[in-house]
Amino acid sequence: MSSLVVETRYGLVEGTREGKVCVWRGIPYAAPPVGPLRFRAPQEPIPWKGIRPAVHFAPAAVQRERETMKFLNDCPSYKSEDCLYLNVWSPGADGGKRPVMVWIHGGSFAFGSGSSPMYDGASFAEKGDVVVVTVNYRLGVFGFLDLSAYGGEDYADSGNCGMLDQVAALRWVRENIEAFGGDPDNVTIFGESAGSVSVSALLAMPAARGLFRKAIMQSGTAKHTRTRDAAAKVTVQYLDALGVRPGELFRLHRLSADEMLKATEVFQARVWGPVRDGRILPENPEGAIREGAAKGIPVLIGNNRDEWRWFTHFDSWWQELKDERLHEAFELSFGDRWPALSAGVLRERSLDRDLYHDMMTFEVFTYPSIALSEFQVQHGTPVWMYRFDYPSPTLDGHPRAYHALEIPFVWNTLGKEGMERITGSGPERFSLAEKMHRAWIAFAHRGDPNVPELPEWPRYDLQRRATMIFDREPRVADDPDGRWREIWTAAARRVSY
Repeated sequence: MSSLVVETRYGLVEGTREGKVCVWRGIPYAAPPVGPLRFRAPQEPIPWKGIRPAVHFAPAAVQRERETMKFLNDCPSYKSEDCLYLNVWSPGADGGKRPVMVWIHGGSFAFGSGSSPMYDGASFAEKGDVVVVTVNYRLGVFGFLDLSAYGGEDYADSGNCGMLDQVAALRWVRENIEAFGGDPDNVTIFGESAGSVSVSALLAMPAARGLFRKAIMQSGTAKHTRTRDAAAKVTVQYLDALGVRPGELFRLHRLSADEMLKATEVFQARVWGPVRDGRILPENPEGAIREGAAKGIPVLIGNNRDEWRWFTHFDSWWQELKDERLHEAFELSFGDRWPALSAGVLRERSLDRDLYHDMMTFEVFTYPSIALSEFQVQHGTPVWMYRFDYPSPTLDGHPRAYHALEIPFVWNTLGKEGMERITGSGPERFSLAEKMHRAWIAFAHRGDPNVPELPEWPRYDLQRRATMIFDREPRVADDPDGRWREIWTAAARRVSY
């Protein structure tokens, strides 16, 4: 008989039964990172006596509002620095040894939460016999302000607090998830965008080794982590905006969270993220994976066909850009590689806005995914590649198969409030969601996404490069971006086509 009262290492929690699924919300996996723990690595939760109710989501990390996150229905109103909580969905706390899926949300490392309606784990639990965990972690300045150059050992890990939060959550899963009906030796981490970058970074982080067995990356790799120099420039600008001198870090603890957040308004959201500090995260996480840091960890990886259209749709600079100045956007985005890339690409395409969207999608998402896949394949590790092509008619159809669109399909949450605004209302959506959902469940169970609902999905290799195309009718394509893959590889070697 399944119980709603579960004993964790730190105390008893009581969840709720919702249909056939048991849910525990707002379980602390670390101590509140407030006061003297601001900018410090996460500490163990404070034990409690009695039974702690786990029926409501805990606060999301402190963050500003953003139009894109509102559209995606992930703009939490309940926010606090005290945010290190997780949520569990399970068929039951009944001694089962079920696969565990731990979700790391996206949002440019500055937005989002583990409590979005898109991330409701009920379908995974009910249809897949899987235990699902969603996690909050520190965002923006609270999770990724690198003070190591000024604060000594006390702040040595400050630039990666958000990543260390994720590791702390995975340790909590390792130590506690069996009591919720999960198997701590069969954990899959998965995430999208910044969450996918996080998954990729965790593959390279020594502190995360042994805490998971499989990984799913949706639209992001560790290519998008920050150098120490880049992080240091942000720190200098931020301290200057606050009027805090490098030797006065004690003043940061006297400021409210709102004051800290307001000072970030001078930055674009994408300045935050993991720091390649050589301590928590290797100087080159892609290099670490190339050398075998993730050997033996099966990977499911891919991206959406029209990722970049999402970013330009909400970008006033892009909307105001005159067509006659479009060439400048290409040169600005691709820098000294533009001559080599353009020599290859412009043989077949015109220099227009569609080309820019396609090239930026390939540059930021597709090519890094191919590179990481190649590293894993070269170590004999199973890899499955996908591309999500289903075009949403929303926003007048402009964004097409845009960034983050695949999430409610993967989670099978199309019926949740607000999802039609994201995906459109076409009835074929439900069949596609069922197929993707089943594939992710299969991967969590046995490290292979093949299911009867899909065509045979071969492992990715360096000859065929088989890729599952998720559209109204899923199909397998061999090396679907092969020409551009060759052009980008040549450009990286500074060889012109």
